[in-house]
Amino acid sequence: MTEFLTEYGVIFALVCAGAAVVYGLYTTRWLLAKSPGNARMQEISKAIQEGASAYLTRQYQIIGVIAVVLAVVLGLAIGLTTAIGFVIGGVFSAAAGFIGMNVSVRANTRVAEVARGGISGALEVAFKGGAVTGMLVAGLALLGVAGYYGILNGLLGESPRESVDALIGLGFGGSLISVFARLGGGIFTKAADVGADLVGKVEAGIPEDDPRNPATIADNVGDNVGDCAGMAADLFETYAVTAVAVMLLGVLAFDQVDAVVTYPLVLGGISILASIIGTYAVRSRAGNVERALYQGLVVSGGLAALAFLPVTYWMMSDVAFKANASRLITGGTSTPGPFEFWLCTLIGIGVTALLFVITDYYTSTRFRPVRGTARASQTGHATNIIQGLAQGFQSTAAPAIAICLGILAADALGGIYGIGIAVMAQLSLTGLIVALDAFGPITDNAGGIAEMAELPQEVRDVTDPLDAVGNTTKAVTKGYAIGSAVLAALVLFAAFVEELREESRAAGVPVSGFDISEPAVLIGLVIGGMMVFLFVALAIESVGRAGGQVVEEVRHQFREKPGIMEGTERPDYARSVAIVTRAAQKEMIAPSLIPIVVTVVVGLISVQALGGLLIGIIVVGFFTAVSMTSGGGAWDNAKKLIEDGEFGGKGSEAHAASVTGDTVGDPYKDTAGPAINPMIKVANIVALLMIPFLV
Repeated sequence: MTEFLTEYGVIFALVCAGAAVVYGLYTTRWLLAKSPGNARMQEISKAIQEGASAYLTRQYQIIGVIAVVLAVVLGLAIGLTTAIGFVIGGVFSAAAGFIGMNVSVRANTRVAEVARGGISGALEVAFKGGAVTGMLVAGLALLGVAGYYGILNGLLGESPRESVDALIGLGFGGSLISVFARLGGGIFTKAADVGADLVGKVEAGIPEDDPRNPATIADNVGDNVGDCAGMAADLFETYAVTAVAVMLLGVLAFDQVDAVVTYPLVLGGISILASIIGTYAVRSRAGNVERALYQGLVVSGGLAALAFLPVTYWMMSDVAFKANASRLITGGTSTPGPFEFWLCTLIGIGVTALLFVITDYYTSTRFRPVRGTARASQTGHATNIIQGLAQGFQSTAAPAIAICLGILAADALGGIYGIGIAVMAQLSLTGLIVALDAFGPITDNAGGIAEMAELPQEVRDVTDPLDAVGNTTKAVTKGYAIGSAVLAALVLFAAFVEELREESRAAGVPVSGFDISEPAVLIGLVIGGMMVFLFVALAIESVGRAGGQVVEEVRHQFREKPGIMEGTERPDYARSVAIVTRAAQKEMIAPSLIPIVVTVVVGLISVQALGGLLIGIIVVGFFTAVSMTSGGGAWDNAKKLIEDGEFGGKGSEAHAASVTGDTVGDPYKDTAGPAINPMIKVANIVALLMIPFLV
C-alpha cells in the first residue's frame, strides 16, 4: 500500500476530485427536478439569476483583461509552465464560483416552494444547493493542483521541484480571482443592502424584501455574488495555495520527495470522500436546523481523522529530513514519525472546531456579545456603535490564542511542515464549509421570494428560521476562512523563506533571516500593516459611494413613481442592479491591485523589507479581519434579536439604533473583512514568484 499510494497518489487524488465533480452534477440534476413554484416566484428568481450572471460575467471580463497581461508577464519573466498554471488556477476558480452561484440562484425558489411542506424538505434543498458549490470548490482545486502536477511530473518528465515551482503560478491564478471576487462581490452586496435598508426600512418604513423596494432584487443578487461566489473563490485559493506550499516545503525538506509531495494530495482526496458522506448526514427531524448542519461537519471531520491515520503510516513511515534542512522546517527536531504527522492533522481539525465555537459565541443571538450589543441599542445609536466596536476588538483574542496554540503544537511535532499538514487537515472540511456559507444566501433569497410573491405566512414560518441559521453559518464560516487564510499565509511565508535561502545559497549570495532590529525589516512591517488599513479604507469607501448611488436611485423611483407605494406601479429593479454592478466593478480595481503592486515594488527595492512586509500583513490582517467580521456579525444579529421582539422590538428606538449598527457593520463583515483573506495570500504568493529576481 505504501508503494501504491506513493506511486499512484496523484491518480487517487484525481479520482476523488472527479467524485466531487460528479457529486455536484448529480446533486444539481436532483435539485433542478424540484418544482420552482408559481409564475410569480419564477419571475422573481429569474430576475435574481439574470442580475447575478450579468454581474459575474462582467467581473470576469475585467479580470480576464488583467489576467492576460499577467500571464504574458509570467510567461516571459518566469516560464511558460508557470504562466499555464496561472491560467489553470484562474479558470478553475472562476468556474467553481460561476457554476455554484448559478445553482444557488435556482435553488432559492425551490426552497421557498418546498417550504410549503415543512422545514425538513426545505433544509435539504437549501443545503444540497450549497453543497454543489462546496464540492466543486474542493474538487476543482484538487483537480487543478494534482492534475497539473501529474502532467508536469508524469507526462512531461519535469522534476518534482520544477513541477511544484510551476504550481505556484496556479496558486497565483486562484488568488487573483479570489481577491477580485471577494472585494467586488462584497461591494455589490453591501451597497445594495445599505441602499435598500436606508431608504426602504428607515425612510419609507417598509419591511425587508418588500416588493415595493426598487433595490430588493439587487440586494438578493448581492447575497449570491458576495457570499456564494466570493467565498468559493476565497477557499479555492486557500486550498490550492496551501497544497502547493506544503508540496514545496516537502521538496525542500525531505529526501523521499515522491512520498511527501503526494501526501497532501492524498489527504485532500480522502477529505473529499469524507465530505461527500458528511452531506448525507445533514438531516433534521426535530426541527433543529443548526444541529443538523453541524452534524454533517462532525461526521466528515471524524471520518477524515480516522482515515488519515493509516494513510499517514503508509506514506510517511520511511521519510527523513535532508541533512541540510533548516531549523525553520524541522523545528529543531529529528524527523517526526507517522504518529506525529497524524497528530498534526488532528490539530488542524481541532483548530477548526475551536474557531467555529469561538465565532459562534461572538455572533450568535444566544450569547452575551450579541445580546449586549442589542441591549446597548436601548440607549441610542452611539452606544450601539460603541458596544459593537468593543465586541469586535474583543473577539480577536480567543481565535489568536487558538491559532497560536495550534501552531505551537504542530511545530513541536513536525516543524513548519507539520504546521502545513495541520492546515491541509483543516482544509479537509472545505467542501462542507462552503456548503454552509452558500446555505445562507439560498435561504435569504428564499425568504425574499416568499415575501415578494406574497406566499402564505406558514412559508415564512419555515424560511425565516432557516434564514436565521444561515446568518449564523455565514458568520461562522468567515471565521474559519480567516483562520485558514492566516495559517496558509504562514506556510507560504515559510516556503518563501526556504526557497529564498536555497536559491541564494545556490547563487553564492546567502540571504540572512529577517531580524526585526534591521531597519529595512521594520520598515517592511510598517508597510505591511499600512497595506491592510489602506485596503480596508478603500473597500469601505467603495461601499459608501456605491450605496449612495443606490439610495439616490431608490429615492428617485419613489418620487417619479408614486404608485409604487400604493402597489399600482412596479419598481424598475433592473436599473438598481445595473447601477450597483457598474459601481462595484469600478470600485474593486484599485484596492485589489494593492497586494500585487506594493509587494512587487517593495521586493525590488529590498528583500529584507519584503520579508517584513509579509510578516506585517499577516499579523495586522488577521486581527483586522477577525474584528471586522465578528463585530459586523454581532451588529447584524443584534438587529435580528430586536426584530424578534426583545429590547423593544420592531419600530422601537432600539430597533432604529440597531439598523444603524447593522448598516455600519455590513461593509465590515461582508466586504472589507473577508477580502483581507485573499489579500494576505496574494502578497505572499507574489513574493514567492519574485524569488528569481530577488537573488
